[in-house]
Amino acid sequence: MVMRRPTIGPLIFVTVAVVLGAYFAFAAVQGRYGILSRVQIEAEIDAKRDERDALRAKVDRMANLTHRLSDDYLDLDLLDSRAREVLGAMRSDEIVIR
Repeated sequence: MVMRRPTIGPLIFVTVAVVLGAYFAFAAVQGRYGILSRVQIEAEIDAKRDERDALRAKVDRMANLTHRLSDDYLDLDLLDSRAREVLGAMRSDEIVIR
């Protein structure tokens, strides 16, 4: 009876395959371009979109106020409220309570 040593080639192949599989699975989940990074980037994109929309609304509001104070279209109520706010002006028939 001849005793054969178990071959080590298939064991090395399986070990290398498992290690490579684990490496690529880890990289797919937590790597630079992995799933977790993608979720984080999408959250940042949503936050930046919200910030952009808020800034766009602020710009639209300022454009409206600028138009209402222009020479072509003068809103007297807006002019009066801005004069009160900026200059501290008031009419002679008003009473100020602090």
